[in-house]
Amino acid sequence: MAAAKIKKGDRVIVLSGKDKGKTGTVTIAMPKDGKVVVEGVNVATRHRKPTQANPQGGLERTEAPLHISKVAHVTADGKPTRVRFESQDGKKVRVAVKSGEKIDG
Repeated sequence: MAAAKIKKGDRVIVLSGKDKGKTGTVTIAMPKDGKVVVEGVNVATRHRKPTQANPQGGLERTEAPLHISKVAHVTADGKPTRVRFESQDGKKVRVAVKSGEKIDG
């Protein structure tokens, strides 16, 4: 498995699907499944019956995982970019392909 190019806390933009163009922060990264959960994106709604724990019931909205290929890292100007790895000072760091700037992780 390749190293994760998108990690928790990264700002990403959605490239395809119903939420195309939306940006958000990665809240959960699942590198083994190749999926990420992005804040405010791909929101799934479930109808819940009233229970003792939740006597009101109603709609429950949660963010569902997205495939990692549907998101791209966002540069400072808000445009998507690919990510590559470079060796700087003997350390492996993530670098934005478009701008060449180092990505803090």
